[in-house]
Amino acid sequence: MKKYIALFCLGIFAFGCSDLEEHPVGVISPDNFFNNTDDLQAAVNGSFANIAHNNYWGREFTIALMLRDDMADIGDRTTQAARIDVNDMNMNDTNALVANFWPQSYIIITAANQAIEGAKKTPGDPAKINAIVAQAYFARAFTYYHLVRIFGDIPYVDFVVNDVSQVNSLSRMKEAEVYPKIIADLEFAKQWLEDKPKVKAVPGKGTAAGYLASVYLTLGNYQKAYDEAKYVITNEAKFGLGLDADFQDLFNATKTATLKEPLFTIDFNNLVSGNYGQDYTAFFTGSLKDDSYSYGQGFSVAVPSLKVFNDWDQRDYRRAVSFDTIIRKKTGPGGALQVFPSSDNEKAPRPHIAKYFRFPGKAGANGRTSQHNYITMRYAEVLLTAAEALNEITPGTLEADGYVNRVRARARNKAGKQVSFPANVTPGLSQADFRKMVINERRLELAFEYIRWYDIKRLKNGPEVFGPNGFEPHAFNPNKDYLFPLPGTELAINPNLKPNNPGY
Repeated sequence: MKKYIALFCLGIFAFGCSDLEEHPVGVISPDNFFNNTDDLQAAVNGSFANIAHNNYWGREFTIALMLRDDMADIGDRTTQAARIDVNDMNMNDTNALVANFWPQSYIIITAANQAIEGAKKTPGDPAKINAIVAQAYFARAFTYYHLVRIFGDIPYVDFVVNDVSQVNSLSRMKEAEVYPKIIADLEFAKQWLEDKPKVKAVPGKGTAAGYLASVYLTLGNYQKAYDEAKYVITNEAKFGLGLDADFQDLFNATKTATLKEPLFTIDFNNLVSGNYGQDYTAFFTGSLKDDSYSYGQGFSVAVPSLKVFNDWDQRDYRRAVSFDTIIRKKTGPGGALQVFPSSDNEKAPRPHIAKYFRFPGKAGANGRTSQHNYITMRYAEVLLTAAEALNEITPGTLEADGYVNRVRARARNKAGKQVSFPANVTPGLSQADFRKMVINERRLELAFEYIRWYDIKRLKNGPEVFGPNGFEPHAFNPNKDYLFPLPGTELAINPNLKPNNPGY
């Protein structure tokens, strides 16, 4: 942990969240900073700014999540070896992606901890202070929730670090002990956050409850998962949530800021300073050899297997939104665009992910530095969580059917034209059949949104989905591959973090 201790001690409040009213500031002295609630908000915003970073949501963390599941394979296999190793279940403790997103996770947590501590020193109305610092509690819970699912047992830091000696000998907290701390942070956030924040880059009560539902679903506590999801659904209007009419709009950077479906977004604004604001998702998922867009070609890093595309019913509008099946090349006199099948991409001759490359708003070279407000959780996921949890509690209810039917009804709106597919859920499914159906509905509805790997892990179905009949066969070892390795350099510096996860 020593290599990022310096960042702990500096009290980083980095800059650059596009939709936040009070902008984060640079390196500060916490003792002299928290003079009013505006200062506190600026400190809180630092945690969110550090999420919108190359080493986290901009590239390293999200590409690892996307490649790890069975929906996105490696396209161009001349890409960085660390990406291939994550995808192929062939990681070791020197993996470059982990080496970047592990310390960045603790930088986010550091900023949240600074704000939480600073709130104790901030003068003003206690209710207003709690409403602001609740955002920091959410940011800390959000980051630890990712860490614990990726690594299992982890170092847990919930205090401001003033000296390296406070953390250079930390041991790992058991996974079962981390989850109650995440839940406590989310409960505080749910209590104090606003009902309906002005922008989706700020979490609200519905955000905290939605994540509580997800946490409880992960833990297999279906009653509490249902209760939290139901709380969001019951207060849909109060929280300004709902399903947006056109599925495509969710992935159009020029529209997402005005949508009601997101519970929380990570905002990029086409502005970059160092690694802040760097956004490679469109670039990594777009197609090489495609001259369709003014910002240039993609890089064909994360590309679904052909089986993923062929298995998806072509009548489903969500497939058309999720995939690009053609590329356009400038050929002939004047460099006119001509249409070619996606198979003409010799590095990855198959349909590519379109959710991020098609409409990135104002974007830099090859779709980098986009204007995407990346949705980390949306209302459709809450509905599917409620349906899955209720089926485990009381199978065969019309209520659970109804939650899935709402998601499918939106999918039948094909850019304003009503179609008949997908049909409503067949009433009276057995518990097992409903379970299979709703998990598959999550796979389609939330495809390429960094959720599928976590579903595979919590369901422990890795040997099945990566088996010979899966979309992306790999030699999957259930005793090793559900967890990533901690960085070997961290274990070398702090032996108390040993042993590494099994198999590494």
